[in-house]
Amino acid sequence: MSQMKSVGLGEWCVAADPTLTIAAIGLGSCVGVAAFDPVSKLGGMIHIVLPDSGGNTDGDSKTKFADQGLPVLFDSMYKQGAKKERLVVKICGGAQMLSHVGVSMSFNIGERNVEAVKKILKEMGLALKGEQVGGVAGRTLKLYLNTGRITVRTVGSEEKDL
Repeated sequence: MSQMKSVGLGEWCVAADPTLTIAAIGLGSCVGVAAFDPVSKLGGMIHIVLPDSGGNTDGDSKTKFADQGLPVLFDSMYKQGAKKERLVVKICGGAQMLSHVGVSMSFNIGERNVEAVKKILKEMGLALKGEQVGGVAGRTLKLYLNTGRITVRTVGSEEKDL
């Protein structure tokens, strides 16, 4: 019997429970990052809201931000036995949800989130094994801890392997 753990805005989860599926539901401009170590069977996910904290997290959860959240997720995974070289890391989200006429592309938070996540993963020495980013539709990212399967479902379509 599988149970679902939803990772909301700025939340993260690390677990090795084979009965658990971790999900980031309704990713729009946010980016979900899923990671799985096939040897230790440890998986993790984070729901990134913004690209950069600007060093200021007063009253904010630092895991909302790509620059501070990703190190928290991966440090926790390493402390629990995951190995960097074995990790399968995939990302999803970063859609352009505000398509109003006159909205400058510089405000495209989805694209900025994707760029920040990719840059930080690279700086951390983590290879990206799959992605589904951009576009204008919301998505749900799931990590099945029993198998390490990572899936994405775009609004109005079937769940697919990422």
